[in-house]
Amino acid sequence: MAETRLIKKYPNRRLYDTAISSYVTLEDVKALVLDGVDFEVVDAKTGTDLTRTILLQIISEEEEGGEPIFSSELLAQIIRAYGGNMQSLLTSYLEKSMELWADQQRALRERARTFMDASNPMAVLSQITEQNLSMWQQAMDSFRSEQGDGSEDEGNGDGPGGGTGGGSAGGSSRGGGKR
Repeated sequence: MAETRLIKKYPNRRLYDTAISSYVTLEDVKALVLDGVDFEVVDAKTGTDLTRTILLQIISEEEEGGEPIFSSELLAQIIRAYGGNMQSLLTSYLEKSMELWADQQRALRERARTFMDASNPMAVLSQITEQNLSMWQQAMDSFRSEQGDGSEDEGNGDGPGGGTGGGSAGGSSRGGGKR
């Protein structure tokens, strides 16, 4: 596998791609992301890793133009999550959700190719739906199992996967119900 590409950021705010010995723009760095190239951006003077900062700049520019992904309400909720005891939980949840979304997009592209040749399009759509539901269930089960170590210590159990089932909605597990 190829080495991680090194991009240096200089005090004049310019980015220098050491692999091609040339200055690059944020648009060029975005192209690296889209092409799946591993890279690291470091401060040329201190060596501090600036990759996240540059990626956030790219996201910010994308959000300003065109149709944004993040609504104001979503951004406010993310800001509220910083510093709270659930910050790592949100990070894990968002990462797993994006992985699942990417997997679904790949599967959808593959299915689209076979869909054109399918004799029964509804059967193909039904199969895709069942697979997506299965993947979401697996992701949520994995998410719950990872969070299971600390979720019991969080208090009332009202969070994801922390319910006790003892509320009035949905019926009781006591008494002569069918099993």
